[in-house]
Amino acid sequence: MSLQLLFQGIGTLFMQEPKFAIARLVLIAIGLSFVYLGYKGVLEGLIMIPMGFGMAGVNAGVLYFESGINATADGTGTLFLNPLISDPGDLVNIMQIDFLQPVYTLMFSNALIACLVFMGVGVLADVSNVLRYPFTSMMIAMFAELGSVFTFPIAVWMGLDYGGAAAISIVGGADGPLVIFASLMLAPELFVPITVIAYLYLSLTYGGYPFMIRAMVPQELRGKAVKTARGTPISPGAKIAFDIIACVILSFLFPAAAPLLLSFFLGNAVKEAGLVKYTQMIENVFLYVSTFFLGLLLGVLCEASTILNPTVLLFLILGVIALGVSGAGGIIGGYVVYFMSHKNFNPVIGVAGVSCVPTTAKVAQYQVAHVNKRVNIIQYAMGANICGVITSAIITGIYITLVPLL
Repeated sequence: MSLQLLFQGIGTLFMQEPKFAIARLVLIAIGLSFVYLGYKGVLEGLIMIPMGFGMAGVNAGVLYFESGINATADGTGTLFLNPLISDPGDLVNIMQIDFLQPVYTLMFSNALIACLVFMGVGVLADVSNVLRYPFTSMMIAMFAELGSVFTFPIAVWMGLDYGGAAAISIVGGADGPLVIFASLMLAPELFVPITVIAYLYLSLTYGGYPFMIRAMVPQELRGKAVKTARGTPISPGAKIAFDIIACVILSFLFPAAAPLLLSFFLGNAVKEAGLVKYTQMIENVFLYVSTFFLGLLLGVLCEASTILNPTVLLFLILGVIALGVSGAGGIIGGYVVYFMSHKNFNPVIGVAGVSCVPTTAKVAQYQVAHVNKRVNIIQYAMGANICGVITSAIITGIYITLVPLL
C-alpha cells in the first residue's frame, strides 16, 4: 500500500488540480487564523472558533472515493456533508455516512437554525429603548437599510438573477439569520457561498465600522452627549404588548418573514413575562447550540471547490458594497436626527442601525467613549439596533414576496 493511499488527506493534494490543492492549504491557514483571532477576541469567538476548526478540518480531511454521492468530479470527497444532495434516496444514504449531514438537512436546509438564533436574539434584546425613542430608532434603522436596497440593482447589473441579487443584498442588514433565510428562499443554489461570505463579513464589522465612523464624524461630534429628560420606566406589560402587536401586524404585512418575526418577538416576550425556565432554555440551549453548529457548518462548507466558484468573488464585492453603504447610511441617518433635534444628538449612534446585535451598538459606544469617557449613548444605540433587526426582517419579507413576481 502506497503512502498516498495510507495518508489520503496528504495524498489527495498531489492528485488534485494545483489550484484546488493550493486553495485547500490557504483555507486551512485561514481556519487556523480564525481560531487564533477568535481566542484573542479580535473576532467573535462564538462563531470564529468552531468555524475555523470546521474550515481547517474539512480541507485537510479529503479522501478518495471510487464512486458514490460523496465523490466530486475529481474522485475526491469528505465525510462531513454534501449540501447539494436533494434526491430522497441519496439523502437517506448520506445521512447515515456524513456525520454533519443530519444537522445540515434538518436545521439549515429549512432555515430552522435561523429561527432559533432569532429567538435567542429576542431573549437578549431589550425593546424598552425602542418604545422610549421610537422616532429616533426607526429613522436611523431605515437609513441603515440603504445597503440592502442599493446593492440589489448593482447585483442585477453585474449578472445575478433577481433571487441571487436579493439574497446577497440582505447582507447589508448585517443580520446572519436573515441572510440564511433569504438565500434559502430566493437562491438555494447560492446558499453556501452567500452565507459563508455574509458571516465572514459580519465578524469583521468590529474592524471596519470604526474607521468609517472616524472618517464621517468629526471628533467633537463623536464625543457629544445627548441631553434627555428622565422618562418613566417601560413596564414588562408594555413590552409584551408591543411584542404581540408588532408580531401580528408585521406578519399580516409580510407573511414571508413571519417565522423570523414570530421567533424574535416570542423570545422577547418570554423574557419579559419572567418565564425563567423558558428564558434559560432559549438562551443557554437554543441560542448557543445553534450558534455553535452555525459556526461549525459554515466552516465545513468552506471547501476549496466552493470557494473557487467564480461567483464567490462577485459576492465578496457585493458584500462589501452592501455593508459599507448600510453603515454610511446609518451615520447619515444619525446626522438627519442630529439636525432635526436641533443638534442634540450624536451622529455616531447611526451606525447602530445596522442590525448586527449588539455588535454595532457596542462599536458606537466604544467610539464615543474613546473621545469622551463620560458620555453614554448605549440606550439610543440599542434602540436603533433592535429597530434595525425589525426593519431588516421587513426588507427580507419584501424581497421574498416580490422577487418571485418579477
